[in-house]
Amino acid sequence: MNNPDEVIEGLDAADYLADDGLAMAVFLALRLGRPLLLEGEPGVGKTAAAKALARALDTPFIRLQCYEGLTAGEALYEWNYQRQLLHIRLAEARGVSVDDADLFTTDFLQERPILKAVRHAGPTPPVLLIDEIDRADDEFEALLFEFLGEASVTVPELGTFAATRPPIVVLTSNRSRDLHDALRRRCLYHWIEFPAPDRAASIVRRAVPGATAPLIRDATEFIGRVRGLDLDKAPGLAESIDWVSALAALGVTELAAADVWRTIGAIAKTPDDRVAVAAALPPPPTR
Repeated sequence: MNNPDEVIEGLDAADYLADDGLAMAVFLALRLGRPLLLEGEPGVGKTAAAKALARALDTPFIRLQCYEGLTAGEALYEWNYQRQLLHIRLAEARGVSVDDADLFTTDFLQERPILKAVRHAGPTPPVLLIDEIDRADDEFEALLFEFLGEASVTVPELGTFAATRPPIVVLTSNRSRDLHDALRRRCLYHWIEFPAPDRAASIVRRAVPGATAPLIRDATEFIGRVRGLDLDKAPGLAESIDWVSALAALGVTELAAADVWRTIGAIAKTPDDRVAVAAALPPPPTR
């Protein structure tokens, strides 16, 4: 991918429609070898962008899903204690002594997503997605600083593993909390907006080819209006695709208020949001 236009073409071939801003951010991340931090509301396509990039580059995709309490052992590496214990017992049975140098070797090292990306030996670097970094703790962010800045991981017992070719790193955040400035400094940044109705219609049309053009147009325009309401969770592209899929499965070809009432659970995911969306509709049909 030698320029942003080729990024757009490559992602398009991987079934992801990127705008100029995202294409430029991805191009610079690839050209400069820098991690890319993608932020935006849930459902705007941050995770899908990383997956599509891996497909476009025909390279392995490695995902680290973040959550509260995530530890280094789950994200970077850990030791296979069961194999170490077995090694000790077999050595004792043979009357051989075992010291730490025998136990803490790469034979007993279990690679987790980040170390796996660093030690990847393929012809092209993998795409490593660190998904929803804002769900992890502040302490976990600090564990990433070495990796994000130097594409390396230090294992105290073995030393530092540095990537021969740095992995392509994409971090995503829904801004449920502020990220540390030190993490942001190590990354390029891009905010993904909700797509305009025309672009949203193109994305949904590709994901739900069996839906009619009038249905897709009306549904994406309605979703755009719904996002203007005071909602707990504004519907994103994922909800738009699910909703149009549901409507198409019901044989709907043009959107009507009755269809929205029947399928409101596809776009309103909390009781308060259901009330807000329902209040914006004509009364439900009576039987």
